[in-house]
Amino acid sequence: MTHCPECGQKLLAAYDDFRTITTLEGVVRLTLHVRRCPNPSCLRYHKPYRPETEPHFALPHHEFGLDIIALVGYLRYVEHRSVPEIHAALRARRVVIAQRTVTNLLDRYDELRALAGVNPKRLRALLRPQGRVVLAIDGLQPQVGHEVLWVLRDCLSGEVLLARSLLSATIKDIAALIREVRDVLPVPITAVVSDGQETLRKAVARTLSGIPHQLCHFHYLREAAKPIAEADRHAKKELKKRVRGVRPIERAVETEASLEAEAVRGYCAAVRASLTDDGLPPLSASGLKLHQRLNLIVSSLDRVWDRTGDLPGSLKTLRRVLSKGLNETASLWPPVKAAYRWVHRVARLLENKKQLPAKTLRRGLSQILTKMKQAARQTKDDELREQLQTFVKVTKSYWSGLFRCYESIDIPRTNNDLEHLFGSYRYHERRASGRKSASASLVVQGGSRIVAELATRLRPKEGLALPKGYLITWRREREELEKRREARRQQRRFRQDSHGYLQRLEEILLS
Repeated sequence: MTHCPECGQKLLAAYDDFRTITTLEGVVRLTLHVRRCPNPSCLRYHKPYRPETEPHFALPHHEFGLDIIALVGYLRYVEHRSVPEIHAALRARRVVIAQRTVTNLLDRYDELRALAGVNPKRLRALLRPQGRVVLAIDGLQPQVGHEVLWVLRDCLSGEVLLARSLLSATIKDIAALIREVRDVLPVPITAVVSDGQETLRKAVARTLSGIPHQLCHFHYLREAAKPIAEADRHAKKELKKRVRGVRPIERAVETEASLEAEAVRGYCAAVRASLTDDGLPPLSASGLKLHQRLNLIVSSLDRVWDRTGDLPGSLKTLRRVLSKGLNETASLWPPVKAAYRWVHRVARLLENKKQLPAKTLRRGLSQILTKMKQAARQTKDDELREQLQTFVKVTKSYWSGLFRCYESIDIPRTNNDLEHLFGSYRYHERRASGRKSASASLVVQGGSRIVAELATRLRPKEGLALPKGYLITWRREREELEKRREARRQQRRFRQDSHGYLQRLEEILLS
């Protein structure tokens, strides 16, 4: 810059500043020519103007260049390396750096990559060729009572358009996020996909009136079949309580090498595999699966008994244990089976393998609900009646958003892709960090970390394409992150020393 942007006077060279930064090519010394406005009447009189290209070498007050920060992010999110492995890779390139600094640079990469990802020029280049956006919305709350990470993503390009942590999930909050995305997009939003949360529905209706809003079929079935899945879980728990004593049978033949001992170990392994297998509601009934597999094992033992007239003592014990458990829980399974037949019938209809139009599917689901009401009136089982009535009631509440996906090929049936995004991030974080569960930083820093992780994996060659004058936005984002970190620190301090924490607050008020 050669002239003052305030008064237009030519800037004069004031002094030189020097910086030493470490890059992948080696240690570099920068000479910065700082200029000042000489006009005493100017509002920016004697204020320094540093070279505009300085932030594209390194961040302010940082000693490592942006190329090293970009490499740290690539190694983390593309190659899924841990912090010690990234540190070793940098040392192999003769970069003198501490391991703790790698963690700090990874945070800087998240912030900068997220900043580059929402650059309007970049979004125009990505979204204009497709001409539209199908918006997917979902929230993640790893810890109850803490912030919710809201993510808005384009289903067509897979690009995360906005990720932000909020303390609440009111209609006003979510509507503000949708408006923020809508106002910066270079193309129109033609549809929305989300779960059936009431605040989400109202926020979408308020900000995107008249736009098709598809409600996720997976969330719908999970909510509608919740009492049915609970009955299945209860029956499974009762059956597992009665199937005990498999391990002693297995241990008794553990060292034997005969064919009979091998068969005993095989049957015990089948029982253990049945007991430890779980399913994901609503379509996978883990209790029914356990009941079916134990029946298969008993039937197999019965066939051996019928052919040989006898069984080894260990298998007799195993057969007796399984038969007793199945007989004592026999009354629990018929209602569960009857209810799940209805669930699977609705799921098959919504899957729409025959590519039927929305009008036909709407009529078909209406007929199924009518038959479910009749079955609920005719059954003598009070629990089954309540389960079917709940399914019908939830279906009615979801009705207006179940069939939009059949009207346009762009609209997905479920919001599972966004759910998989959260799951993929948690998986790769556990794999790279060794944590057993996702860290709290997923929500505290999720606004930048989720965007950086997905953008790096989708387009690893983009690097850090930072817009001009990005420092102002970056500093503002860092301030917001620091506020959330400080809120977490305050909570931790209270848990560690409740009396001291409250005493300090009292002193502030009384001073």
